[in-house]
Parts: sequence; C-alpha cells; structure tokens
Amino acid sequence: MLRETAVREQRVALDPEVSALLVAAGFQVCIEHDAGVAASCTDAEYTAAGATVTARDEVLQRGDVIAVVRPPDSLLAAMLRTGQTLIGLVDPLAHPELMRQLADAHVDVLSFELLPRTLSRAQAMDAVSSQASTAGYRAAIVAAAAFERYFPMMITASGTARPARVLVIGAGVAGLQAIGTAKRLGAVVTGYDVRPASRGEVESLGATFLTSSITAGGGSGGYARPLSAEESVAQQAELADHLTRFDVIITTAKVPGRTPPLLVTAATLAALEPGSVCVDLAATAHRGNVAGTVDGTTTRTATGVIVIGAGSLSSELATSSSHMYARNVHALLSLVCPDGVVSIDLRDEVQRAVVVCRDGAVVNEAVRTAETTVIA
Repeated sequence: MLRETAVREQRVALDPEVSALLVAAGFQVCIEHDAGVAASCTDAEYTAAGATVTARDEVLQRGDVIAVVRPPDSLLAAMLRTGQTLIGLVDPLAHPELMRQLADAHVDVLSFELLPRTLSRAQAMDAVSSQASTAGYRAAIVAAAAFERYFPMMITASGTARPARVLVIGAGVAGLQAIGTAKRLGAVVTGYDVRPASRGEVESLGATFLTSSITAGGGSGGYARPLSAEESVAQQAELADHLTRFDVIITTAKVPGRTPPLLVTAATLAALEPGSVCVDLAATAHRGNVAGTVDGTTTRTATGVIVIGAGSLSSELATSSSHMYARNVHALLSLVCPDGVVSIDLRDEVQRAVVVCRDGAVVNEAVRTAETTVIA
C-alpha cells in the first residue's frame, strides 16, 4: 500500500487493523513508510500488525496488488508493472485514457465505483457509500462551523434565536447522513430528491421532504438517472423558487463519469440572504452543483453568501474514512484472492462489474464507451 499523493488527500487504503486481518489470512502486507500518518496510522502500528514498512520503490517492486484511494498520477501509473492488480476509487469513467494506459501496461484494474451497489453481497465492498457517509456527516459539521448564527434554537436571557433552516439536495448516502447530522445539531431540515422513493428515508430522519415535479427513478448502480437538458432547466427553475427560504444548502448530486448538474445558479446564489452557506459535496475540478464553486476552497460572494467547495470532505475525516475504506478493500480482496492469490473470475457478477482492465484490455463496456465520448 502506498502513501497518497493527491492534494488534500489524507486517507490511506489500509489501516493497521485490516492489515492484521490480511496478515492472519496469509497475505504479505507491504506499507510505504509514513503512508498512514495523515490518517493517524503510524508505522509502529503497521509493524505491530505484521506488515512490512518499507520504501515506496520496494512496495511497488514486491506488490502483486496495489491498493489506492485515488486514481494513480502519471508517475505512479508509469511505475506499475505487468501482472500487478490495482484496486481503488480510480474513477474510470472520468479517466478513460489512464485506464487505457494501464491496460496497455497489462495492469489489471478493479474500480469500486463500478460495484453493483444494490447487490446485498456487494455491500461490504461498497467504498462509494462508505466514503459518502463520512462526507455527508462532515458536510453538516462544516456548514454549522461556517454559519455565523446558531444552528439550534437557543433560548437565552438576551432572547430566542431561531434554528437554522437547512436544505439537503440529494437523498443518497451522503445526503441522508447530512440530514441526520444537521437534525442532531438542532437545525430544521428539509431534504430534496428527484426520486419519489426517497421521501420515506428523508422523513424517517425527522426531516421534511421537498416534493419535486421532476421525477427520476434509480439509474444504474443505485444512483438517480441523469436528467435530460430540459429536465435540468426545469429543476433549476423549481429549486430557485425554494432556495431563498433556507439558511444553509448542502448539495450532493454527483453523476458518475459526468459533470455534476448545476442546481444553484448564479442568479439564485445572488438571491440568497447574506450569511447563507452553500456546501457543495459535488465540487470537482470542472464544476459543482453550485455556480462558481471551487473545490477545496471557501469563498464569499459579493452578496455575502459563503460557498464551500467540498468534493473531498471524506478526507477531512481521514481516520474514520480510512478505517471503513480498508474494510471495503479487505472485502474485495477476499473475493478476488480466495486462496491468497489474485484469481479474477469474470463469471461472477460482482467481479465482472468492477474489473476495468484485464489481460491487457479494457473490458468494461462503459469505460470503453467513455474513451470516445466527451464528458458533458
């Protein structure tokens, strides 16, 4: 396992606890020196778990399976060798050229993003959900810290402060965690989703469900299907009528392999009250759900609205995120290495779904399509 090199990335693919489980199962675990420091996982803890802590070059030389959190950068991709297996959140639909490079190098690649999340036996491997859960929790904490008034109702000798009004757009794993956490912090919370089936989940957390006239059932992999251009315009207009009623807006709408939908337009942003907070969990290098959002950056608009680009919030909760992610890695390794050796079986529906590259070819149809498609 290697130290992550992406900017602001503090997570690690294996923690000492899971390293010990792998060693007990007969695996040899090699950890790059100081790989887990940012996630509060020390070299001494890895050594006590039975892992070998060594230099990066030796990990790459000895490793048959390389577990990562983020897609490898160009330097790491060039260092991977024929016959190795790469496992991680490699975002293959957004990086088809990288997948082709790894296939040409005869590196097998398994992507957690492609996991069939609705299969019950795949849930222990669902790294997308485990990381979304920490991001959603953290989003509510970040929003409360940025909001310049009380989150709960406060009755004091100086008078009563009303609770913050929070809207969470998107009732997936991240959204539901944000809703639950904001409720526990004392806010009045509303959830919005284009999937009518989300109403019960939102209301079960004590939040109000904001009805949408645009409805979309679940798409592939447990996500909502992408809206058409006409539906997106109608959604923006519909949301604009509601958003000015809220003090805090948390957006979570991601579409794998595509630019996130714009939900809070520049005009809507300008109409929000000064001091309002927008936390954009879908922020990417290209765009987010909120107009003008910059991933990893907090800005204040000319009208006084605080916009937080928060596409990597799970990294800010690095210890918990890494612990859950490591368990996802362990579950996937247990499937593809039943006897301690990589033995990918494409007849198995879970393995067939997550395998991107195999034996020198890009075998995932969606990734092959992405190679010739401009992300929109």
